[in-house]
Amino acid sequence: MDWTIVAYIIAFFFAMNIGASGTAAAMGPAYGSGAVSSKKTAMLLVAVSAFLGALAGGEVVKTIGGGIISESLINVEIAVIILTGACLTLFIANLIGIPLSTSEVVVGAIVGVGIAFQALLVNNLLYIISFWIIVPFVSFFLALAAGVLILKAEKKWPHLKGTGKWRKGLAILLILAGMMEAFAAGMNNVANAVGPLVGAGLISIPSAVLIGGFFLAAGCVLLGGKVLETNGKKITRLSLLQGTAVSTTGGTLVIIASLLGIPVPLTQVTTSAIVGIGTAEHGFRLWQKSILKQIANVWILSPIVALVVSYSLMMLFIHRDIYTFIIIVSVFLATIGSIHLMQTIKKEKRSFHDEGSGI
Repeated sequence: MDWTIVAYIIAFFFAMNIGASGTAAAMGPAYGSGAVSSKKTAMLLVAVSAFLGALAGGEVVKTIGGGIISESLINVEIAVIILTGACLTLFIANLIGIPLSTSEVVVGAIVGVGIAFQALLVNNLLYIISFWIIVPFVSFFLALAAGVLILKAEKKWPHLKGTGKWRKGLAILLILAGMMEAFAAGMNNVANAVGPLVGAGLISIPSAVLIGGFFLAAGCVLLGGKVLETNGKKITRLSLLQGTAVSTTGGTLVIIASLLGIPVPLTQVTTSAIVGIGTAEHGFRLWQKSILKQIANVWILSPIVALVVSYSLMMLFIHRDIYTFIIIVSVFLATIGSIHLMQTIKKEKRSFHDEGSGI
């Protein structure tokens, strides 16, 4: 088997899934507020913007290619394992329509490899994780503040809600903000797909961002519909000004992180901004929505699952340690079985009380 060809196939398929999960969410506010009524038009705008952003994503590629584990450890087989672990996690999330952080799954997969080699660059990893924690919080509070100001402005000047002659100008402003965020998404996220290829010496950075950007854009158009629907309409409805605040906040923060070479969770940044705007308008009752709880659970689990998958693949294919692989799979199955059992018990208890047999 030619592992180089396998690495390219997985990387470019992964780039398409990144386009669906990460960059598709960038146009969620514009789509959710009605500035762009057509889902296809929204995805085409994202695709073009994300491609242009990918061309400027070289700094983050360097980090993914050799900033978490030493570049000398990454060969073709290791690149395949990293990409497989991350891609499987992301693909499952896209199937159920949850906006997942591609940065988290890729870094999780790389950490799994680093643990298997016992060769993590811990300081660099902690630096990246600190951004994962800080940036979404900054996004939330900036959007919350903007949301309060927007509500006051819309109350004083009702036309700012997008009615009458103001609507067209506000809609254009929101679309431009969404395109800026998509640009930021391409700039930050293309590295997640092509970084391992660069680390393995299979492709140069200029070629990686060009080809990776093309497949990223293709993923926006072909696979991004469900995630667009989730971010745009299932969390909270947005006015035109509110949507502009969300996209501007998210895009600015991600561009800053990209210039520093830090892979950040784009969809966490965007969704945190949406929640901040929604909290300003509806209060904390918005947090009771099941979709937010579901997204939060996936955010927490995604890097852990990617880590476990890549570590398992390392044990099986690199270290030839089938016993450790069997133990990991057994623990995984036992965990799934335990969760299913607890859910069944809770369901039976609810049914028992609903039928009047309980106290």
